[in-house]
Amino acid sequence: MKGADSALRKLELTVVRKLDGLLQGGHLGLLPGPGSEFGDTRVYVPGEDDTRRMDWNVTARTTVPHVRDLISDRELETWALVDLTASMDFGTADMDKRTLVIHAVGALGFLSSRVGDRFGAYVLHGEEVHRYPARPGRANLFGLLQSLTDAPRSTGTSSLGGAIEMLAAAHRRRGMRVVVSDFLDDPADWERPVRRLATRQQVLAIEVIDPRELELPDVGQITLLDPETGRHRDIHLTRRIRERYAEAAAEQRENNRAALRRAGAEHLVLRTDRDWMTDIAQFVLRQRRTAHLMARRARA
Repeated sequence: MKGADSALRKLELTVVRKLDGLLQGGHLGLLPGPGSEFGDTRVYVPGEDDTRRMDWNVTARTTVPHVRDLISDRELETWALVDLTASMDFGTADMDKRTLVIHAVGALGFLSSRVGDRFGAYVLHGEEVHRYPARPGRANLFGLLQSLTDAPRSTGTSSLGGAIEMLAAAHRRRGMRVVVSDFLDDPADWERPVRRLATRQQVLAIEVIDPRELELPDVGQITLLDPETGRHRDIHLTRRIRERYAEAAAEQRENNRAALRRAGAEHLVLRTDRDWMTDIAQFVLRQRRTAHLMARRARA
């Protein structure tokens, strides 16, 4: 227990140090959300409004001083749907997919807690979905991460789309919704639920991948096991089979990318053989640059 607590504190320290240094700004989040952009323009009230929020473009056009209101970002709720089904207990690189999922949820939670947002989660484990209420603070987040760490290996099949539907129906308050999964289910199962979720909320899909899911090694005879159904099959990995597998895997990932884009969700890919912290930081910086350019065009 003490070892797990030490690992979680090390994760927090890593997130805060690395992402605080890379992501300067008032609201440290994975996506530029409400509060990172200006709101509506209104007439300046002397003595009440901060002159640093003057909208000089509107002021110049109207010859009347105007300011832009900031949309409050302190009342946001972040909900994560965490996939801990059997397929996540797989890994052939620096870590297994479950560990990478916990790290991603921890990064999101630590960044949210630093600006006072409430953070909650739905955990898809086997055929069940467990709910962890959205609360502010580190204690709540450490409790969630400890539960994810201690969760036993999962068995049975589940529906990612059904869990997303549950999340969408239960929480309509504005904020961010994050789905952390390997998205191995057919996009036909989850694309429509993600689209419905994205009509009301800001949605980030974090796709977790292991390199052996993209290509098979040249090792001859192997036994493949489906962790969710328990089915297994002996296969001799010829060059042709490995090529067909790589083509099918690439097609599946491209289908996932296209489905998430159609659904209106942002898409972040994390791999067990890469520096996940750097990938998160680069993703956030790209999103912020895009949001900044869009805001400049809107003001122009």
